[in-house]
Amino acid sequence: MIRKIAFNLFAWALVLAVAFPLFWMLVTSVKPQFELFRRPPTILPETWTFEHYIGLLKETNFLNYFWNSIILSTTTTLIVVAIATIGAYSLVRFKYRGRETLAFLVLFTYLLPSVVLILPLYLMLVQLGLSNTITSLVIAYTTFALPYALWLLRSFMAGIPEDLESAALVDGATRLGAFRDVILPQLLPGIISTALFTFILSWNEYLFALVLVNSDEARPLTTGVMNMLVSSFNIEWSLLMAASVMMSVPLIIVFAFLQSYLTRGFGAGGVKG
Repeated sequence: MIRKIAFNLFAWALVLAVAFPLFWMLVTSVKPQFELFRRPPTILPETWTFEHYIGLLKETNFLNYFWNSIILSTTTTLIVVAIATIGAYSLVRFKYRGRETLAFLVLFTYLLPSVVLILPLYLMLVQLGLSNTITSLVIAYTTFALPYALWLLRSFMAGIPEDLESAALVDGATRLGAFRDVILPQLLPGIISTALFTFILSWNEYLFALVLVNSDEARPLTTGVMNMLVSSFNIEWSLLMAASVMMSVPLIIVFAFLQSYLTRGFGAGGVKG
């Protein structure tokens, strides 16, 4: 009993330590300006205000940055998941020379530091006339999200019994039909996990967006908010906390939505024996 109580106390202390910065971010975003630097600090605001959120939406380009991030993350996720699903199917189901070497090279490219790819990507995008566009960021994000997504889906694909697809082919299904009706339902948990990973990675990425995009019309939230609210002489803490809260909302919604499908997908299409 003592061990159980001690473990529960340790677990709750760890959860509170992780959650406290998020709680402080939320509380700071609804505090008036004069309460931010009060000593001693107040845990809960004496006066609740939403003026920072209103000012953020009306007086800044936050909505433009927000829309850019939505387009960027969604497009990158769709492209990465589509290519990784087909690539994983090829690496697992088809036998050809150099298959294992190709799979190893895919993982090796993910191990490279992303900073190594910035200069070649930048020069290539300039030559293509795609600099300072959302398209350039989609290409850049795909380069470092695709290898991991492909390797992850390859592991999920290898766990699907090949006999299921063989039975569908014997029953008269085409290779594409068997892939659509048999493989994809079994692969759903892996696809959702990969999509969630890719979306979060694209939403939070900062380095590529900082280097590849200098135009205010194409900036995502990560660089747009920093450029707008943080300078060498001043930091707008109230607006920054309000922006951070609003940046977290889509991730929470996406994770909550995909988590239900993820749990359902693990139990769907189970095979006995």
